[in-house]
Amino acid sequence: MAKIGFIGTGIMGLPMAQNVLKAGHSLFVSTHHDAAPAALLEAGAVALANPKEVAQEAEFIIVMVPDTPHVEDVLFRENGIAEGVGPNKLVIDMSSISPSATKAFAEKINATGAQYLDAPVSGGEVGAKAATLSIMVGGSEESFARALPLFQAMGKNITLVGGNGDGQTAKVANQIIVALNIQAVGEALLFAAKNGADPARVREALMGGFAGSKILEVHGERMIKGTFDPGFRISLHQKDLNLALAGARELGLNLPNTANAQQVFSTCTAIGGSGWDHSALIKGLEHMANFSIRKD
Repeated sequence: MAKIGFIGTGIMGLPMAQNVLKAGHSLFVSTHHDAAPAALLEAGAVALANPKEVAQEAEFIIVMVPDTPHVEDVLFRENGIAEGVGPNKLVIDMSSISPSATKAFAEKINATGAQYLDAPVSGGEVGAKAATLSIMVGGSEESFARALPLFQAMGKNITLVGGNGDGQTAKVANQIIVALNIQAVGEALLFAAKNGADPARVREALMGGFAGSKILEVHGERMIKGTFDPGFRISLHQKDLNLALAGARELGLNLPNTANAQQVFSTCTAIGGSGWDHSALIKGLEHMANFSIRKD
């Protein structure tokens, strides 16, 4: 069993850290930003003052924070992770951030003698709690092999995609697909309801055909019931689509449907929905149509 440092114990990070503890590992958390969750301390986690102390104590240091600047901060701030790592340490960033920034972060950490993996996840809060996350990994095969038992404590579909940054690239691609599927489901249910059909029955009919999908199953139900507590917040999905669109500009690509989905998310934000679950994208469509499938 290994000594694990875990930085970032929010909606996703907390259940992931709990699953690491359940697998029998020792867990160290930092109190530099917030107090350590009582659920982790009661289960045996040790709270330390800052990321440097966590990195000094742990063999593996997992980071699970919202965005690129947050990762940079915990890595390279005063008393940050970089000050506490060296040979035989492995830093694993499981946040969803910029692929190009990830490559730069990896170079700096590797220069300390430590190793670096980017390992963003998909599956949401449900997958984090059930330890069924999909984990997309970028880094060396040696580092991946070392970290695999930890990944298996948190997820099921675990893939070494390539070198540093490739895990983040795969996650951005995932977020493009998820956003466009949410928009497709929202538009379909809006079309059906506006035509006078019962959207719940339309969803049921579509589930048995080629249009069936996990998003139609889970998020379609959320749309019909109006249960938009996150989940995965719209603001975070906007962040991920910003990464996609910024990367597309760097590569000289046009991603028109991704840009359109981002605009619909922006409509949701404009009407106060940045904290809604991303399935609430339908509320942006409804706002533009001046029609609700729930008659609310």
